[in-house]
Amino acid sequence: MPLTPPGDHTPAYAATDLTTCDTEPIHVPGAIQPHGLLLAVADGTLEVVMASTNTVSLLGLATDDVVGRPLADVLGPRAAELVRGRAGEGFPGEPLVVVLDEVGRGELAGLECDVRVHRSGARTVVELETVERVRATPMSYQSARSAMARLGAATTVMTLADQIAREVRALSGFDRVMVYRFDEEWNGEVVAEDRRPDLNPFLGLHYPASDIPAQARRLYTVNWLRLITDISYVPVPLTPIVDPGTGAPLDLSHSSLRSVSPIHVEYLSHMGVTASMSVSLVIEGELWGLVACHHYSGPHRPPLEARSAAEFLAQVASPMIADRERADDREAALATQAMLAEITARVSASSDDPLDSLLGDPALLPLMNATGLALNFDGVVRTVGRVPDEAALRRIATIVDRPDRYAIQSSNLAALDPDLADLAPVASGVLRIGASPDRWLMWLRPEIEQVVDWGGDPTNKLLAAAEGPHVRLSPRRSFEKWRQVVRGHSEVWSHWEVEAADVLGRHMNGLLLLRSREQIAMAESLQRHVVLDHAPDFEGVDLVASYRPATTYQLGGDWWDAFELAPGRLALVIGDVAGHGVTAASAMMQLRTALRAYLFEGHSPAECLDHLDRLMDGLLDVQVATAVVVLLDVATGEVEIANAGHPAPLLSAPGSAHEVDGDVRPLLGVGEGVARSVRLTLPVGTTLLLYTDGLVERRGSDMVERTDRLRAITSATTDGEPLQDLVDRVLAMQESGADDDTTLLAVRRA
Repeated sequence: MPLTPPGDHTPAYAATDLTTCDTEPIHVPGAIQPHGLLLAVADGTLEVVMASTNTVSLLGLATDDVVGRPLADVLGPRAAELVRGRAGEGFPGEPLVVVLDEVGRGELAGLECDVRVHRSGARTVVELETVERVRATPMSYQSARSAMARLGAATTVMTLADQIAREVRALSGFDRVMVYRFDEEWNGEVVAEDRRPDLNPFLGLHYPASDIPAQARRLYTVNWLRLITDISYVPVPLTPIVDPGTGAPLDLSHSSLRSVSPIHVEYLSHMGVTASMSVSLVIEGELWGLVACHHYSGPHRPPLEARSAAEFLAQVASPMIADRERADDREAALATQAMLAEITARVSASSDDPLDSLLGDPALLPLMNATGLALNFDGVVRTVGRVPDEAALRRIATIVDRPDRYAIQSSNLAALDPDLADLAPVASGVLRIGASPDRWLMWLRPEIEQVVDWGGDPTNKLLAAAEGPHVRLSPRRSFEKWRQVVRGHSEVWSHWEVEAADVLGRHMNGLLLLRSREQIAMAESLQRHVVLDHAPDFEGVDLVASYRPATTYQLGGDWWDAFELAPGRLALVIGDVAGHGVTAASAMMQLRTALRAYLFEGHSPAECLDHLDRLMDGLLDVQVATAVVVLLDVATGEVEIANAGHPAPLLSAPGSAHEVDGDVRPLLGVGEGVARSVRLTLPVGTTLLLYTDGLVERRGSDMVERTDRLRAITSATTDGEPLQDLVDRVLAMQESGADDDTTLLAVRRA
């Protein structure tokens, strides 16, 4: 990179303008401010490797004569020994005060100087400037304690910021001292100010992030204080420009004399500032804000002691700010947690459906300071308060969904999808919880129209760039108040609100799981009372029944039934509702009850099935089911059978087995088809076997082959073989790990 003339502020690099200010190497400017002297020396030998070119005026030695000489020859043996001692102590931060009575010539000869010693890479850097006794405001132990006590008495962040501004101005003597706080986008706001009475107030003004570029913010966390004693200063270059040992410019990150960016100097000049100082406020390693000091009546150099005191107070105040913010957050978080505890207690104690209870809770929206809420549970969306339409809600849920996060928030939906900008009056911010695309809960906040007063137009740089290459880009010249209406942003979601949403979501998941288990236990109990383990005894017949649930589920849709319609007239039923779980079991019980009612009304088996089909299609929330209904006259053996989509019953006798032929109507619940009855006679000793498809259907097995096997087993019965033995042999064909329920009902005339 070509070098610029020594007169430039950054002689080690090419000139910069606003197009490159965010990448300007401000930590290695290759120059210092002229109110002091800088020497970089080698470890061990303390030989001067680099020096500022003002050694001629300050020390009476040409810079070329200084470079390459031992530090003792330049500053005197006593000063050199003190520097060596500081290096051996690990470079403590407090400055030395040295009288240069061993220096024979130059402006510093015989004067009392503040000396700072610090490390820069492989070099020890020595900085000197004269002690300012006239303006010095010594900070004694007692005054430091008093200042700390005044800071500690502040109970809020704002009152603490006010006190910081007063303390630093009293120490430094600047015309204006501001406390400047950054937001999450690094825009700054003046939150406190102490100023000369005749100056216009800056309190409440905002400044765009571009005013303090990223590399400057990083440098503020390394070196907490930066001083410009006179913005019209002429930079003093270092010689040589680059370190001969490393081939790189000297890193001046920790230097108090470091020359500053010409862009920043021009920026200050447009504000009418003649001298400035900035002290960092750093919380947990991140820049929270700055104590910004401005002077308007000429150069101003506070004594090093006053500067060190200001830096000390900023270091003391930074954790205090963090404590006050945590206290404010803690109070708000406790209020949110208390409200959350009340909501979860009410929902847990309610006998209603947990989701109904949650959505009906009056504190659900105030919990998150939200105006709307939407719940999607298994594809069904329910809302509370002001919300956009369902399509927009689903769009929002999809945009903010993160598979790796349970709780997700945004205060600016339009930034995620510009098409959502029109929803801002209702939904500009969203807080979403949920682990799956079809189960989520979202709180919504509208935009907050905010009036922001900027210290000048924050778009100035962009506007200048749009003018074309013939316009010189420079720091914005206008610092008149510029008012902007900010839209499209909701109130930012606090971290405790996100945590509360996470806790509520997980509590509801646990509650739903518990209620689901309770429902399953209740349904299992009802199912055991409805689908008995043993068939009842009827005169003149042997009757055996068996129900085996699938291994994966305890609840299924299979059922059987057997009862007397009149003496000697039996009704036998077997059926299967599609699916498993509470829904299938509940539907099964409804169908079983309805079918009993139709039979007792005197309807034929075929009519009963048709009635059941219409009931399911019109009223019951059941998908499909199959069933076989049998009426048996015990005395005559006459049988009437109707089938709706179910495996055909099997007639078996010693040496033979075959299905009952006849018309089979479509599945129940489709609303189509008509059932027709089949009539036959059941001889004494012949078995009628009714079964569900779980007996012959297996994943990966051939159903025809298994049905043939069933016929072979039942035809192998012998005269006089107990019916229970036959059923046991049939059930033995069922392997472990069945995918479906298996139900059998076998009847034989005695």
